[in-house]
Amino acid sequence: MDQAGADGGRERLPRATVTRLPSYLLALDGLWSEGVTLTSSQELATLAGVSPEQLRKDLSFLGSYGRRGVGYDVVHLRSRIGAVLGLERVNRVVIVGVGHLGHALAAYGGFADRGFRVVGLVDDSPDVVGTVVAGLVVRPSAELAEVVAAGGATIGVVATPAAVAQQVADGLVAAGITGILTFAPTTLQVPEGVGVRNVDVASELQLLAFHGRTRMPVGPAEGVEPAND
Repeated sequence: MDQAGADGGRERLPRATVTRLPSYLLALDGLWSEGVTLTSSQELATLAGVSPEQLRKDLSFLGSYGRRGVGYDVVHLRSRIGAVLGLERVNRVVIVGVGHLGHALAAYGGFADRGFRVVGLVDDSPDVVGTVVAGLVVRPSAELAEVVAAGGATIGVVATPAAVAQQVADGLVAAGITGILTFAPTTLQVPEGVGVRNVDVASELQLLAFHGRTRMPVGPAEGVEPAND
């Protein structure tokens, strides 16, 4: 892998392309686990839920065009996408907020396979601080910077109520965190150079409800009498 294909390529990638790369990587992981060595743009696009044209355009930004009549080398493409996403090394993660959600995230066993390792847990509840979750001792919020530094973390996960999410984000940034994944239903303000991804479960459910409703047979709304011509 040349440097231009990894670090240099990150600067040129459109944001929309970057958001689709994890889907491509997941599809490639599935093919690799099944022993598949070559895949077509049609097959990979179907697995990733995009059109073949979109897939080829996205991969062209990585300098990967595949071979006509042969397709894409699964191992090579996995490596290329992983390098662009920064997965050539283990990314260390600190979770702030060890309630039901934070506890579940800490105990999730799939992070290691995707290049991530949870190295610290932080909470401000006396009932939680000092307990052991997934082999890690939950530390108090006052020790956040120490937890980040000791674990070499670069990514922080905010699993707290919205009311304290900004305060937590400020603490993570001050501690040197450069990427934040937040589950709090609020918009976080962070300095330039710090990436934020928001997972709003309620919004996603609303979108699913919309898509489900658009598939329903067209008819009069409930409680509304049909118009008479």
